[in-house]
Amino acid sequence: MKIIKTLSVAAVTALSLMSFASFAQSISVNSSTLEGAEAKVAAQAQQQGAQYKIVEANTNNRVHMTAEIYK
Repeated sequence: MKIIKTLSVAAVTALSLMSFASFAQSISVNSSTLEGAEAKVAAQAQQQGAQYKIVEANTNNRVHMTAEIYK
């Protein structure tokens, strides 16, 4: 019985991780300002009917931003 319970917990964990991964999409955008880069990310998320989370932003001479889009 303990083996079945352990396998069930492992299966649920694996399925929940796979389901999140199947809905998450990583995107990268470039712009001259942080506001412009975030606006591009927000537009792509809105187009897909999803939410977004900014993962990284780099501001050398231009802004490079990476975000995850998820439903």
